[in-house]
Amino acid sequence: MKLFTGLKQIREFERRQLPFLKSVIDFDIVIEIGYAEEQEQALTLKQLFLLELSSRTTVRRKLARLIEQGIVIRRKHANDHRASLLTISASTVRLLGKYCGTVTTISACHFK
Repeated sequence: MKLFTGLKQIREFERRQLPFLKSVIDFDIVIEIGYAEEQEQALTLKQLFLLELSSRTTVRRKLARLIEQGIVIRRKHANDHRASLLTISASTVRLLGKYCGTVTTISACHFK
């Protein structure tokens, strides 16, 4: 078992393939929005704030950057035009799927 060899390979993949995830909070935002989508419950901005991932200001700033980069998509709620629904772009979902596959492969090789 080569723990740090595996961890190093995972971080190298993250830096190369997921440069938009600059912090743990970025990662948490993307995971929570994606998880809500999987549960067929698109997340609103208010619901994201209620998860208390960080301060509202930090979440708002980081979310704005993710939206600007096209990682997160913000669209108006169909029934309540005051609310915005947050989703993950299809290309980002594919990239994160590749990431999970890589982590699984590395884990099988190094973390037995």
